[in-house]
Amino acid sequence: MHNVEGDKNYKAYLSPQYFDAQLTQLGWQQVGNLHKHVRTCGLSKRIELVIASPLLRTLQTAVGVFGGGGYTDRTDALPLMVANAGNSGQAAISSLNSPPFIAVELCREHFGVHPCDKRQNISDYQFLFPAIDFSLIETDEDEMWKANVRETTEELTARGLKFMNWLWTRKEKEIAIVTHSGFLFHTLNAFGNDCHPLVKKEICNRFANCELRSMVIVDRSMTESDPATTNYPGKIPRGLDLPSDAPEEDGGGPKTNSVI
Repeated sequence: MHNVEGDKNYKAYLSPQYFDAQLTQLGWQQVGNLHKHVRTCGLSKRIELVIASPLLRTLQTAVGVFGGGGYTDRTDALPLMVANAGNSGQAAISSLNSPPFIAVELCREHFGVHPCDKRQNISDYQFLFPAIDFSLIETDEDEMWKANVRETTEELTARGLKFMNWLWTRKEKEIAIVTHSGFLFHTLNAFGNDCHPLVKKEICNRFANCELRSMVIVDRSMTESDPATTNYPGKIPRGLDLPSDAPEEDGGGPKTNSVI
């Protein structure tokens, strides 16, 4: 909602009216189209974990794209989203036949100044998104967002790299990350400085709304000795190009992250 008005007048980004802005109806249509795509191509069956930024628009996108079908009351499965969450007018979404979902503060949009980038209390989100795990978020209230201090690009990039390092601690190999174009732009801009300029440009292209890209993050220890100055060597890992569900003898291997 904030982007629609912000495109008309940038001052809309400063309006409390767009606090923790929700998806527009067009946004929900885009979510529905992407949901059909990930189901049709089989991606939804490969995803082992969904990570979402804890803002209303990313939580709605995450459950809409990677969640199950319509929810019916039952005792063995909580809904991923209750009906009309965030005044969306959308039906409840089931957690059946979907991967686990966790909310991670590190992959939020720019902190500060813009009310649209301030989150609600976690206790409020837990009511709206019962099957999402919010246990990694330490405070109920949003202590990251400051009304008169905007996070710098350097601070956001450092946070993005911290998030990428945290990803390596996860045991899952195929992870969907539902986050923000600004966060992705500045985080990915830190990679690929020793690649060909066209590769660097591809890495840094801004994401459109509800755009999905797949990328493989490769452990540097899997590559030959490399004098690269960044952690994106741009080389092909040794060994066969096995499908993602193939057994791995040494427990290592690339981690695939589908990024929205």
